[in-house]
Amino acid sequence: MVDLGACYLVDGSSEKHIIRLSFYDVEEKDLIETSDESYRPYFFANHPLSAEDETAVLRLQAGTGTVEKEELFTGEAKKLTCLELDDPSLLRAASKMFQTKWEDTVDYVLSYVYDHELAFGAPYHLEAGQIKPAYEIDEGPRQRFQEKFFDISERDTGKFEMLERWFTLCSQPIPEIPLEKLGGDEGFDPERLYLAFLLSRIANLPLPMAITNRQVSTWIRSILLCHLRRKNILIPRSAELRKGETAQSVPGALTFQPKTGTYFNTTVLDFESLYPSIIDSYNLSYETVDCNHQECSRNRVPGTNHFVCLRKRGIYSMLIGALKDLRIYWFKPLSKDPSVSADERRLAEAASRLLKLILVSSYGVTVRIHGLAQPALAESITAYGRYALKESWDLAELNGLKPLYGDTDSLFLDSPNDEQVRWLIGTVKEKLRLDLAVDKVYSVCVLPRAMKAYFGIRKDGTPDVKGLTAIKSNSPPFIQKVFMDCVKQLANVKNWIEFERAKQSIPKVVDSAIADLRSGRVPLRELEYIVRLHFDPSERPVEEETLHQPYQCAVQLMSRGKEVHRGEIVSFVKVKPFNFSGKTFTVKPTEMVKDFREVNVNDYIRNLTTAFSQTFKPMNISFKEERKTTLADFI
Repeated sequence: MVDLGACYLVDGSSEKHIIRLSFYDVEEKDLIETSDESYRPYFFANHPLSAEDETAVLRLQAGTGTVEKEELFTGEAKKLTCLELDDPSLLRAASKMFQTKWEDTVDYVLSYVYDHELAFGAPYHLEAGQIKPAYEIDEGPRQRFQEKFFDISERDTGKFEMLERWFTLCSQPIPEIPLEKLGGDEGFDPERLYLAFLLSRIANLPLPMAITNRQVSTWIRSILLCHLRRKNILIPRSAELRKGETAQSVPGALTFQPKTGTYFNTTVLDFESLYPSIIDSYNLSYETVDCNHQECSRNRVPGTNHFVCLRKRGIYSMLIGALKDLRIYWFKPLSKDPSVSADERRLAEAASRLLKLILVSSYGVTVRIHGLAQPALAESITAYGRYALKESWDLAELNGLKPLYGDTDSLFLDSPNDEQVRWLIGTVKEKLRLDLAVDKVYSVCVLPRAMKAYFGIRKDGTPDVKGLTAIKSNSPPFIQKVFMDCVKQLANVKNWIEFERAKQSIPKVVDSAIADLRSGRVPLRELEYIVRLHFDPSERPVEEETLHQPYQCAVQLMSRGKEVHRGEIVSFVKVKPFNFSGKTFTVKPTEMVKDFREVNVNDYIRNLTTAFSQTFKPMNISFKEERKTTLADFI
């Protein structure tokens, strides 16, 4: 039940130095506002101030004081000068007067919320000008939480503290607030509201921002800054976080060359949340990678010159680890728990998806996002990823399992028995501290020569196709449909005899489709390519020596007076070559094709048979009208 005396913190704003917080009053079903005129925007400079800094203080008429904060990288106390202003709009300009400064880019309203240990989306009691938490959790869920995470509470107190905080916040009731009161669309969408509240509570962001903001880096930044403020740790400048390194390319994931062929009973194992698990298990954080402790230099990151701290728990590692565990061990099981209502399961599934989105981005932000990037941290994450996949592959080979293909976080095994799979999962858990789990089992799996491209038939007969040209989003629906019709011929195959029989059907499916194409029985809409323009068509004049087909389409549309810009999607059909403005064009916008006889049928047949021949080559199937090419041209 929603506490009828509770008011939920949903938004904040400022006017000069006045902070205004917006709460949703459950009883009144309306927004109410509180204000605070005592809080001043601030940033930090060196202590003591230099003569130049003293002059800047006089010019700004800023208030000054001395504070002590913990340094992230050394853990030592650092004295700083705190400079307070009367107007947050002057903060950025004022900070430029100081050569060395910290925390001048933290949003004023968020700074207030962080410093007062408030949480957006959480319930409060407003009493005599005081904002007091109104958190309540039923004994049943609390006891289950304590039991589920007891081990973590014993061995990783910092991580458990964050788990408990987020569990408490996420377990609070969610009031039925019309979305328009939060800056959203009119109406009421329970799932969207639930996700907004969840994100608001986890990342400590205002509800309107949680509804509209799609930048996961903003969410992760707020999670990190909020924690650093709560722990009185000085937020490092971007250059300090990078440790002086410049942006650079980071070696990526490991992919093993597939063992080309057709296989039965293929088990695919996946590392659960690989990069977040690596961040957590190997203590990878801004301050722990290449720390300043001599004895830690022996704790090397495999295949790199980096090492990881053995003395302290990393903050980023702890935060990402807590989010990962909250998803894997709480929301994900809850989404499949038959003892809770269907609505609760649906919302738990939505929460799991939201947390997965944050976790998936936990590596990417360390590569390229200003204020979150650190090359050494990013390199260490991917290095451990490569190490984990290679070690798992080697373990499988050494113990009689037959790995067929490995890519980033997936390992394909040829017909293992259940005992072998359990052994590998347990051994990886013990030796690498990472979780492998069965992702899927294919009754038939076809691995072409190209990496990141394959297809399989699940045990229930469902086709699963990855990375092949025929089913890419911009392939014509006709080619996609024919390809899927071919794959479905394998739906009930369990052995070589059934496989050989099914193989005979696939060329017949293709021959039938070609016959339909030649006779004009395929609707034009099924032949169209749909492509997004990466350049402004006006920058690609028709006089260019070679004009790519999407731009041929755009030029023709513009000739009819239609405006076409970069980023727009165009739809076209391949036609027999024709002259346009003195150049040979090979496509037309779909709406400009008046007669099927214009269609370049032979081009579609050539594309179809070549792509299919290369894709089905591991099955020893070839098609007529094949031309020699490499699979890389199509996959």
